[in-house]
Amino acid sequence: MALVSIQDYARRASQIVPQNALDYYRSGAGDELTLRLNRIAFDRIRIRPRVLNSGASRDMTVELFGEKFSMPIGISPTAMQRMAHPEGEVANAKAAASRGIPFTLSTIATSSIEQVAAGAPRSPKWFQLYIYKDRKLTENLVRRAEKAGFKALVLTVDAPMFGLRRADMRNKFSLPSHYVLANFDGHLATGVQSQGGSGINEYITEQLDPTLSWKDVEWLVKFTKLPVIVKGILTKEDAIIAADYGVRGIWVSNHGARQIDSVPASIEALPEIVAAVGDRTTIVLDGGVTEGTDVFKALALGAKMAFFGRPALWGLAVNGQQGVEHVLDILRKELDVAMALAGCRCVADITRNHVAHESTYAKL
Repeated sequence: MALVSIQDYARRASQIVPQNALDYYRSGAGDELTLRLNRIAFDRIRIRPRVLNSGASRDMTVELFGEKFSMPIGISPTAMQRMAHPEGEVANAKAAASRGIPFTLSTIATSSIEQVAAGAPRSPKWFQLYIYKDRKLTENLVRRAEKAGFKALVLTVDAPMFGLRRADMRNKFSLPSHYVLANFDGHLATGVQSQGGSGINEYITEQLDPTLSWKDVEWLVKFTKLPVIVKGILTKEDAIIAADYGVRGIWVSNHGARQIDSVPASIEALPEIVAAVGDRTTIVLDGGVTEGTDVFKALALGAKMAFFGRPALWGLAVNGQQGVEHVLDILRKELDVAMALAGCRCVADITRNHVAHESTYAKL
């Protein structure tokens, strides 16, 4: 069967990736209500097309933090990608580079900062940062990312501990022994091994600082020369605080629905955050993005770029770098068609007037 959609790739990947890794990648927290909401919320938004205005071609280029990208689509940080494909994060970064979009490397990756930098030197790379109990270790990660040419730091702020992911608990998830967390040495590299429950939760509980606070955001903004983006904001109140501390970007995200169940879908939280600080900082989003129309809807509601994690993993699992490139091409084509049929010649043409909630039509 031809692979023509993200769902096609997801189904094919489920036949390839070992169960331990597959469940880690695709599961959410608790009863997975928010995991379902991430999709349902997009489906509840209707596109309001304007006709006879599309022109012969569309300009999808966008600029974030002084850098131009070929389209308003980026790759989110996802951990331990070599479980999906032997080339892991390097292949993913190469795919992003080939399509002119940002790739975000996870702290807990199976390819190091330096490996990704060497393997994909042209990729516009961002680095996702966790704050470890050992602050010198955290400082070292930041300096390594700066030295390796990464263009932004993405501070995850919604994970002082990891959420209860039942699939990982049932599987007693462990990182396969032939892989390591490549940004570290010793136990920090090999320590994702189950001690009776989820190995990743046990590792995070042991290593990450649960006392993370806004003072740490203030510290990072002053410590690094790179733009700081805070990832995991779901309320206008936190968005205002983040903007007050001088972050360059806010990443609206519920961590792939993997932290606390019953929080809003990212796309549901987006409008209030845009209304509160959209004129003060750059706002991007991930969570549930699987079609080009999702990207269109996110842009209409005020995001400057839509990111995704799992679809890149499915492409990676199916066909390595080429699989991720094809996933990106699918999304680009879908977005192009949506823009053409909605009457938008460039990204700036996509406005709030191009979308409406399904309830608007239910009242008719």
